[in-house]
Amino acid sequence: MMFNPGRKIKNKISCWCLLAIAVFFIVPSYAQSVNTGSVAGVVKDEDGAPIGGATVSAENTDFLAITDDKGKFTLTLPVGKYAIVCSFVGYKDGRKESNIRAEKSESANFLLVKDDDKSMSEVVVQGMTKKRNLETQGFAVAMIETKEASVRNLTTNELLDRSVGVRVRQNGGIGSRVEYNLNGMTGSTVGLFIDGIEISTYGSSFNLNNIPPSMIERIEVYKGVLPSHLTGDYVGGAINVVMKKDASQNNITAAVSYGSFNTFQSDIGGIYRHKKTGFSTRVSGFYTYTDNSFTTWGRSTTYVDYQGIVTRPFRAKRFNNTYKSIGGRFEFGFTDVKWADQFFLGYNVSDTYSEIPHGTTMATPYVGRFTEFQAHVASLNYNKKDLFVKGLALNVNAVYSSRSTYLQDTVGWAYNWDGTIREIIQYGERVKLKTSGGGQQGAKTITRVDRQIMNARTNLGYTIYAGHRVSLNHKLERTGRDDNDLLNPINKDLVTVSTITKNIVSFNYEAQTLKNRLRTNVLVKYTANKTNQVRPEIVNEGGVNKLVRHNQNGFDDNWGYGATVSYQLIDKLFIIASTENSYVMPTEEQLYGHPENNILPNLDLSPEKNINYNLGFRYGMLEFGKHKLSFYANAFWRNGFNKITREAVDSVQTENDADIQTTRFINLGKTQSRGFETEIIYIYNNRLNASFNVSRFNALYKRETDANGAKDDRYNLQIPNEPFFTINTNIQYRINNVFQKRSILNVYYNTGYVAAFATVWRKPSWSVTPSQFAHDIGASYRFPNEKLVVSIDVKNLLNAELYDNFAVQKPGRGIYLKLNYTINKFL
Repeated sequence: MMFNPGRKIKNKISCWCLLAIAVFFIVPSYAQSVNTGSVAGVVKDEDGAPIGGATVSAENTDFLAITDDKGKFTLTLPVGKYAIVCSFVGYKDGRKESNIRAEKSESANFLLVKDDDKSMSEVVVQGMTKKRNLETQGFAVAMIETKEASVRNLTTNELLDRSVGVRVRQNGGIGSRVEYNLNGMTGSTVGLFIDGIEISTYGSSFNLNNIPPSMIERIEVYKGVLPSHLTGDYVGGAINVVMKKDASQNNITAAVSYGSFNTFQSDIGGIYRHKKTGFSTRVSGFYTYTDNSFTTWGRSTTYVDYQGIVTRPFRAKRFNNTYKSIGGRFEFGFTDVKWADQFFLGYNVSDTYSEIPHGTTMATPYVGRFTEFQAHVASLNYNKKDLFVKGLALNVNAVYSSRSTYLQDTVGWAYNWDGTIREIIQYGERVKLKTSGGGQQGAKTITRVDRQIMNARTNLGYTIYAGHRVSLNHKLERTGRDDNDLLNPINKDLVTVSTITKNIVSFNYEAQTLKNRLRTNVLVKYTANKTNQVRPEIVNEGGVNKLVRHNQNGFDDNWGYGATVSYQLIDKLFIIASTENSYVMPTEEQLYGHPENNILPNLDLSPEKNINYNLGFRYGMLEFGKHKLSFYANAFWRNGFNKITREAVDSVQTENDADIQTTRFINLGKTQSRGFETEIIYIYNNRLNASFNVSRFNALYKRETDANGAKDDRYNLQIPNEPFFTINTNIQYRINNVFQKRSILNVYYNTGYVAAFATVWRKPSWSVTPSQFAHDIGASYRFPNEKLVVSIDVKNLLNAELYDNFAVQKPGRGIYLKLNYTINKFL
């Protein structure tokens, strides 16, 4: 890859211009901010436990603060007298008078008392203030709470799939490959994190398929520019899963569920903190098993008789699709001590067995092809506010992962979807058909891929003065990969070794000005990516065998920048905007392939560049007596260059030509995606909660000529295999005192619509995935002791045809029962 100094100079000039613009708007407000003071304190409940996520505000103003996990808050205000109000769902409001003096800090502690009239378990209301604080910072972001979902038979992926602008692409049932589409951005442009660390570090065994919502505090979904603590090699946005960390109240939770397709899931978690020493521990684990034996009946499933005649569609029950996974997360450390707000050493272990039922498409079933994953992950987490001096904060997340993937494919017979071996006519007789290479997907194979991953993220932030903060971030990611052929074992010196090392340095400047109405965030980042692959080979020269090592090295670096703006136009109405110009480097999977996911290597991939814009607004919550209403809308314009995507089928004559078993990642060229997303949330009397969201965009191929100057006949066509129009509706109603006093019954209804989309270029009629309309219903019953919750869910109630990547069909109707038990405040 060539070094381009002109590009660097141009990008540097753009970065400095962006900073100059930010300073022009932000610095004039400095004089205003000096004439301010603050009020600080702690919010606790009747038992003395801190309350995180409570809202502390100055009455009749727009100034507010959100308490942290320890119940602490600091609210900066202009000089004057105020009524300070503290509120939290399920508790009576607290109120104190305070006189704010210049550059002084007043004290105000609150002890909140439970209010049964406000006790409500609905996720949309609970934490609305924390959502509001996050969603009005200028980022195109949505926050998903998990408390209510944790007692239901929902996976984390199902929660995401119901949120605005998010489409979870899953190749079948539980355990199958998953991709995330954020308004047309997918693949490596979208970051997936657990507590700010890439989820890929933890391995395939520990992913959003497996992590139960009960282990999660919240999910943050960013579309476009990312905040400083998530800065990385991404431009499409990110999904950050924030695990539960609150050690203020000791508790143990356990859940078990069983349902259709012989699906069994269980999880357990516990939190303990010793008040005197601050010693804390968080332990959790999960187990999942399913046969994934659902029935398919769409055009993706075929049957080939002995004469070679293809029957399509063919109704069949999936087989060779077992999935089971077990994992544990163990963390030990200290919280709320003098030298650290949090310090944890952790260990994650996970193990997965997954059968592979077919290739990229469903046309050809597999028997005996399976994979096993194992991961051992050590982690360190440290964060401290006011480190050495007031306003200086340090956050360090470091993870080392040792991962292993085993793949076996040695069955040499070809099968049909009825589970029988295919037959052909040979020499006038019907004989069983063997595969061409001795395996289900070509040549028979037994391989093991070992990966060693180092992922460390350091964030150093400093609050210059009230409302103005700078942060410096560094991210190091190094992946070493050894590919071993166990079927044809060789000397270790002959193993192919691949390494990718990535360094990202970024700088953020955040400001809250104009009496907290204007919030801005400016980002500049530098990325350096180095790849190296050593492929040994024995060659014969003059009758003598010699070991030759083929080295393939690559290096690329680039600058990126972005900015976000949020302005409170009137009370509860925020205008939000963001822009980003940045690159995405090819990942290890995209370069070197993933045989267990039917992905072939492509070492010729180039970085992908994106220029993105977002403009939208948030309005609410508006209150009219017992009614509450909020609105959100966002328009986006995304321009991609050398887009990295999975190769779709092109230039095919018949439907059978599109039945492929493998694919690879390619640079597609210039693309453009323009569209919008919108969401409405309605709440009545804190009992009825309804949300409705829509996302629509056109993802078009915009390259007019190919590398040889010839006209590209795909110009302005919709990019295939990407759903572009989705609608989701979620309704919940709470009924108190059913059967027993102080019990709570919640009933749910969810529906999702996906418009038809093509899986092949030029949209031949047989390639169009039909529109999908699914309905789910459910109910949960919380017993009066608040320890036991029983829930039942019926997914895909009407047994609709549901599809995803390359028209792979997803499960039909399923019924699931779940029991949840919680022990609070032990020891």
